[in-house]
Amino acid sequence: MSKIELIVNSLEQKVKRVLHEMTQLKKENAFLKDELLKATTLSSKQMQALQQKEDDYKTLKFANSILGSDDSKRETKLKINTLIKEIDDCISNLSD
Repeated sequence: MSKIELIVNSLEQKVKRVLHEMTQLKKENAFLKDELLKATTLSSKQMQALQQKEDDYKTLKFANSILGSDDSKRETKLKINTLIKEIDDCISNLSD
């Protein structure tokens, strides 16, 4: 083989290798994009679930304070007294 044929064959081999690597990288890129989309969707769902849990926690905390849990008996008594005063005010306004 002549020198030019060797150079051409070498270039062909390098081009084939680069094309093969490019194909593999495209496949990997598509796979990673798909994984990113799945992860983003999962993250969004988890954030919504977390927000719902936080809302539920606040609701339960408020319900416990109204029911008179040991941690907040004083606060509960004050809230009940305030509610009773407001009801009394409403009744007196209605009777006038």
